Amino acid sequence: MRIVIAPDKFKGSLSAPEVARHLEKGLTKQWTASAASSALEVLRIPVADGGEGTLDAADGSGFTRRSAVVSGPTGQPLTAEFAVRGREAVIEMAAASGLAVLPGTSGNAGRPDSATARTSSSLGTGELIRAALDAGCRQIILGVGGSANTDGGAGLLQGLGARLLDADGNDLPPGGAALARLANIDFSGFDSRLDDARFVLASDVDNPLLGQEGAPAIFGPQKGASAADVKDLDAALARFVGVLAGEIGPRAVKAAGAPGAGAAGGVGYAAIAVLAATRRPGIDVVLEFTRLADRLENADLVITGEGSLDEQSLLGKTPVGVARAAAAAGVPVVAVCGRTTLTPQQQRESGFRQVYPLTSLEAKVEVCIAEAGPLLEELGKHIGRDLADLTPAAHATTKEPLNV
Repeated sequence: MRIVIAPDKFKGSLSAPEVARHLEKGLTKQWTASAASSALEVLRIPVADGGEGTLDAADGSGFTRRSAVVSGPTGQPLTAEFAVRGREAVIEMAAASGLAVLPGTSGNAGRPDSATARTSSSLGTGELIRAALDAGCRQIILGVGGSANTDGGAGLLQGLGARLLDADGNDLPPGGAALARLANIDFSGFDSRLDDARFVLASDVDNPLLGQEGAPAIFGPQKGASAADVKDLDAALARFVGVLAGEIGPRAVKAAGAPGAGAAGGVGYAAIAVLAATRRPGIDVVLEFTRLADRLENADLVITGEGSLDEQSLLGKTPVGVARAAAAAGVPVVAVCGRTTLTPQQQRESGFRQVYPLTSLEAKVEVCIAEAGPLLEELGKHIGRDLADLTPAAHATTKEPLNV
């Protein structure tokens, strides 16, 4: 029996590798207790949708971790990791410029507020890209998500050598709000190695940079922005677009309306406009570099999942992407999750033979979050007991989803 476990993280509880390990532990216990005559082979392939956890997905796929000291979202230095495989690199923006690395106390991230919403920068992400260039990488996957900044990627450009100047020729301070005073962008020190680099923007966000559906309006409040901040940031980013257009031409204006320009506080905009990045769904990028399709060969079952399996999951999140890959390989797939709001019909239409939520074992969500590991082990046992019904040999016809 060969089982592939390919989950995303359970946000706030466990990383994807931890989810996979707990499931394997429960499966193995049940398999041993059943005294099965055949061997159980489990292949763990943590995956992600391009945001937090993308580096975990790179592990075990031929990538090795590197680290660099970069500027955090508020300017404090921090050590951030990236992954390298030959001339390829995976950059997880959240590691350098994310809400999770805002300065806090006792190892906890700080809380975003109006000040951080206006001044947080993507500078560290640009510095991390430069570290990847130093490592010889020229094919760079930029996984965005969980960012603290709303600076249109201005900080990213600064990290790569650009200077953002006011009318007096002074360098602007970091953050989106300061772009209201932008008068000139000096690209004379821009890293020349970028001419040979190719970028993929791994993002499911399709928002433009500006307006009612833009980065400040939609994502700014999540980063501490007040209504007044949103208005100021939108105007400042509009100025950024205008000044950048004076430097690189009309493509700067066109890129502002491109799907994904609003991703990661507008880092998507700088990536598309200046780095000529190709935007692709994050899950497709991750499944490609993990070679999941190839590794499904001869599998009997795939287990995927994420913390909350809901209507948003249907828009291309990790479990649905894995289910698509499993269906193409003719392998049945089940999902685990903290909770689910999907109907049985939605589960079937998404390709899941069964969904196993933690809330089927423990009704209190707060307990599920705190005890996700042991509960996942118990779900692993349940899946082990259901294998006869889940694998193809016993599934000549489609059955209704089982209840745990």
